[in-house]
Amino acid sequence: MYHNPVLLKQSVDDLVTNPDGIYVDCTFGGGGHSREIVSRLSENGKLFAFDQDLDALENKLDDPKFTLINQNFRFLENSLLMYGVSQVDGILADLGVSSHQFDEADRGFSTRSNAPLDMRMNVMQSLDAKKVINEYDEEALADIFYYYGELREARKLARDIVHHRKTKTIETTEDLKKLFSYLPPHKVNKFYAQLFQAIRIEVNQELEVLKEMLVQSYNILKPGGRLVVISYHSLEDRLVKRFLKNGMFEGEPERDIYGNYKKAFELVKSKAIIPDNKEIEENSRARSAKMRTGIKV
Repeated sequence: MYHNPVLLKQSVDDLVTNPDGIYVDCTFGGGGHSREIVSRLSENGKLFAFDQDLDALENKLDDPKFTLINQNFRFLENSLLMYGVSQVDGILADLGVSSHQFDEADRGFSTRSNAPLDMRMNVMQSLDAKKVINEYDEEALADIFYYYGELREARKLARDIVHHRKTKTIETTEDLKKLFSYLPPHKVNKFYAQLFQAIRIEVNQELEVLKEMLVQSYNILKPGGRLVVISYHSLEDRLVKRFLKNGMFEGEPERDIYGNYKKAFELVKSKAIIPDNKEIEENSRARSAKMRTGIKV
């Protein structure tokens, strides 16, 4: 079961402004956003969708306007060039992990199931959660927990893991959770969510991949083309917000003598769009979603 597409109408309304245009769905998943995009296109329009998860191929749309590319969206630019596409009218990226991936217990994404430490979105890659937990040194683990999980007790967590694995390999999600059984019950759910998020981001290099995708999106969007990004935690949203503001992830852009700088995008709305209460009731995973849309200057 793939999740219901989050902010479906709002995102596709922002994205598709030319029915004859070429569009990209960076995160195909169950195909919910792609189906809606294709429904808005004329027979001349075209949608290219990306997904590195082999399971997503089963949801491929049977439509001549649609092409599914089994690749990580970090290869956006080169993959489209292979289809003769160098410029597009709009790009959508829903950065959430699909319900399908959480619900497949043996993938190790969920804090609720006992599963091998895996968390790979692309099952063909060699780096998995087991390697991260059992082979990274204490300092590297602490940095991952602190920066990707925003866990203040990161150093202690890393120390506990390194101490335990000296005598026994940490094989499963339950093995990992048992190390922190001393936590008070009211803190457990949030803690595990942050811990698993941190490991998942490292395994899949999610923030680096996001940066690469954003830069390539700017390169291939036509002037006036639209970039729509739905993010689910502050680390992603900060990167998206900064990039849409000035085309950079850190530092400040060069300003002219009047204090002005060259904008990369015009924002469609100054504040992020969030799901309403009705959508959150129907789909709890929409709770933390934020959508930002920029028009390439």
